[in-house]
Amino acid sequence: MRAVIFANGPLSDPQSVHTLLQPEDWLIAADGGAQHCLALNIQPDVIIGDFDSLEQHALEQLRQTGSELIPHDRHKDQTDLELALLHAQSQNPQEILILGAIGKRWDQTLANLLLPALSELSHVRIWFVDGHQRATVLHSGDSLEIEAQPGDVVSLVPIRGPAQGVRTHGLEYSLDGETLQFGSTLGISNTMLGHSASVAVESGVLVLFLSRSMDDRQNKEVS
Repeated sequence: MRAVIFANGPLSDPQSVHTLLQPEDWLIAADGGAQHCLALNIQPDVIIGDFDSLEQHALEQLRQTGSELIPHDRHKDQTDLELALLHAQSQNPQEILILGAIGKRWDQTLANLLLPALSELSHVRIWFVDGHQRATVLHSGDSLEIEAQPGDVVSLVPIRGPAQGVRTHGLEYSLDGETLQFGSTLGISNTMLGHSASVAVESGVLVLFLSRSMDDRQNKEVS
């Protein structure tokens, strides 16, 4: 089972959302993320949060059409997205997709991207998706096979200290057991050589960013 979470940030390409969704997906709206569901005529299975970003009539409309509501006090210690992620992982999904997590506020965007670094979320693959860009987190001993297009950009950013024993295959600049120091830009702006690549880390935590190349975007727009 795959969980898909709608956060309250903007969607850079709303019309592409339907192409991402699968019939068996479990859909969760983190508070105001339910507005995206309404705009796209999508029925979320669950709406979770303090409901301070959602009009009462919209909430009632979704409740009446079958959404489960999980309210939280507005003085809670977690963001709505963190609550949604923890609720999703409690059902042991194979993968979690997050939409609308990249917003205008830098603090919230950074906090969102760091959520998968939580130890209780380390066993599930979490992907942030925003238009032509994706991001995920690799934990100690983790490895990932990437399927993309030649020329697509892959960046590796260590968090929570250095990432050691970083190995890549299928990228223009290969890493063979390297250490990426926290704050270093050594892992920025690598590129896919073909349609597949791999990244592994022995210890530490890495954020992996995957961005579609400009040439690939232009080709898709023309076609």
